Amino acid sequence: MPPKDPSILQIELMFTSLAKQVTISSFHPPGSLSQDLTKQVEKATTTTFSIDTLSLIGFPMAAIEMWQRSIHSFLISASLTESSPLWSSVSGYYSSHYVMRAFAHLLGYFQLYSIGKIIELQVGGKSYTCKIVSKNAKDREHKLYWKVVKSHNLFLNNPFFTKNEDAPKNSDRGRSDISHRNRSNYLDLLNNFKHFQVLDDRFLKNRIQKISCIELSDAPIPRMDKYPDLENVQVVAYQRIVSFMSFLDEILGGTSKFWNYNRRPSWAPKYLDYQVVKPEFIIIYKK
Repeated sequence: MPPKDPSILQIELMFTSLAKQVTISSFHPPGSLSQDLTKQVEKATTTTFSIDTLSLIGFPMAAIEMWQRSIHSFLISASLTESSPLWSSVSGYYSSHYVMRAFAHLLGYFQLYSIGKIIELQVGGKSYTCKIVSKNAKDREHKLYWKVVKSHNLFLNNPFFTKNEDAPKNSDRGRSDISHRNRSNYLDLLNNFKHFQVLDDRFLKNRIQKISCIELSDAPIPRMDKYPDLENVQVVAYQRIVSFMSFLDEILGGTSKFWNYNRRPSWAPKYLDYQVVKPEFIIIYKK
């Protein structure tokens, strides 16, 4: 049996520590991880510093909360499909971004925007060490977290994970999450407004069912010239949400009460079943 990837061992340790520290439903207060890491960086005399178990478990907590934020954004995107293609597209993009950031936190990465530092968690035995890395101009959040995940050997060959790079200049057809989002957010004269309808539960249920049942032969990264490209925006977001759940389920094997409790948020509709038609190309990559 091949040895486990060090990141998987690190995740197992984080959740073991989590089980000893908190109840199944309690998260740390808002902003506590970033505040704690900022204080540690400001008093550090070298490029590394040690953290205790309480700080360590902030990483998986932040990952799960960010993943739930992704689910919430996906539900908003699906609900607004017909009423507001503009905000359906934007919230669909943020659903993808939040889940990629969730993966990055799970792998031990956290960007401290206010002080321009990136934290890399390094766990060895009973020692929890954080490495301080200065960010550069290219380390914007919407690129950094995606790049961290895509560059990791666990996700390198999965086409649903990208580096979220801008489409080539003068290209109107680029397949790019961030370029498609930029068109939704910043392009002038979109004039993309529909008659607004109150959110409909039946429509949301049908939309989720459709998204979850689409068979794929390629990762449908949104295209700029297809704006608002809502089906593809929502499909990739949903696939990434399910990938996070499957990833943690496989690692933890039902042993974490905290994850078991929070993997199906009580505020999400019951018909959100986190099922997808398994894409054939992912199976091929694993062979």
